[in-house]
Amino acid sequence: MASGKISLAVNRDSVLDSVRTAFAAVAAMLLARLLKMPEYYWAPISTIVIIQSTIPPRTLGWQRFVGTALGAVLGAALATFFRPSAVVYGLGILLCGLLAWSLRAGGAYRFAGITLSIILLIPRTRAPWITGWHRFLEVSLGIAVALVVTMVWPQAKKKA
Repeated sequence: MASGKISLAVNRDSVLDSVRTAFAAVAAMLLARLLKMPEYYWAPISTIVIIQSTIPPRTLGWQRFVGTALGAVLGAALATFFRPSAVVYGLGILLCGLLAWSLRAGGAYRFAGITLSIILLIPRTRAPWITGWHRFLEVSLGIAVALVVTMVWPQAKKKA
């Protein structure tokens, strides 16, 4: 790309990676819909996040799992006992970080903050505990599908 030209060439490994990701995302979506998960789209989103990361899938899957659980519990608790406000939200994000680091799961912080944000900032008709539980289940399903696919169909090793 030093010449300034854009290459549209697609190699075999890129095609296979795209097919693998599409397969996993569709499988997660269909499974979540089959299970009648209310916000089923979180399952394929989580699958894509895990499969397309440069972080090893098991490591990232664990971080996402722990972070989602932490953010769901903390978000539901805050939403249950306090009215939504910038102060409550900021406190929640701060607590997500402090708890993630104290649990030695610092990589989970980003996912805890995302989940807490979804629970606290998006208006819902359901109780916060139900929203948190659904979010945790939907994300966990996506993580599980991604981990199964990456074990059964590992990504091609990149050539140096």
